[in-house]
Amino acid sequence: MKVIRKFVVMLTLTLMGATSMTDPSVAQTQAISQAMSPTTTGVMVILTVKAGVTREQVMAVMPAEIRQTVQLYLDGKIREWYSRGDGRGVVLFVDARDLAGAHAIMEDLPLARQDLMDHEYIAIGPLLPLRLLMANPERRQ
Repeated sequence: MKVIRKFVVMLTLTLMGATSMTDPSVAQTQAISQAMSPTTTGVMVILTVKAGVTREQVMAVMPAEIRQTVQLYLDGKIREWYSRGDGRGVVLFVDARDLAGAHAIMEDLPLARQDLMDHEYIAIGPLLPLRLLMANPERRQ
């Protein structure tokens, strides 16, 4: 029960944007610092149709966009893809180690080349509270 409570507290602090705890020891500070260093394992790319771009403009490019996107998926560069619930674009999970790698993949797609979409790039990685839980395993007992 104590381990679960500690995990919930750590998860809550992390989700609230807390980056440090009050009055930690030197060892705790080092463990927290290491645990809070995110590892990027992919990039979430949110594509939104630019203001003023018509559906007809987008649809004219879609056959080429779909073919190239499928090829990126088959090449292992796109892990997952989803339609946005508002119908204004898509969300892709790109296999890239940093934002520059994701930019390089996305900028060659037809919709990007024709500047019809806005792209938002968000680095993603393992859930940080799990690192905190594993940072000091002897204290969990």
